Amino acid sequence: MALDPTCPKVKNLLLLDSEGKRIAVKYYSPEWSTVNSQANYEKSVWGKTSRTNARGEAEIVMFDDVLVVYKCLGDLMFYVTGGQDENELILYAVLQAFYESVSILLRQQVDKKTVLENLDLVLLAVDEIIDRGLVLETEPQVVASRVSMRGADGDVPVVEQTFSQAFASAREQIARSLLK
Repeated sequence: MALDPTCPKVKNLLLLDSEGKRIAVKYYSPEWSTVNSQANYEKSVWGKTSRTNARGEAEIVMFDDVLVVYKCLGDLMFYVTGGQDENELILYAVLQAFYESVSILLRQQVDKKTVLENLDLVLLAVDEIIDRGLVLETEPQVVASRVSMRGADGDVPVVEQTFSQAFASAREQIARSLLK
């Protein structure tokens, strides 16, 4: 299946700690097919960006023919990369969606320890935002609700309901079906 060349593509999404060590990464490009090449790339990107102050706003840098958009949040560095001719605004939107959805999921306690304790949520957020390099969603509230398995209207999933909540929900559904 050939993809539309005008469709924006993400090469990788990285979450590194303040020392440049891998927390959560996802590669969508065959350029980094081995773990060694990925580790070297992460080390060089972190080395290039660690001395800048990207705490207030995201920064954009061109590095080895790759466009890197990144931001620091606490003791973590969030990165989204694309080809040199990708749209920086789209990569920025992906970066915003990534770190804001992580902030929502972790209840604004975004630090290395909390991220490692909730790594499953972080990786699910990545999968909700990007699939095989294609951008799926950039709205952090939508990503967070999908990851936490809550409906758009705030419904609590059945597995998290108390018995009385589940009973009330079932009674309501039966009443609706009988009134039809």
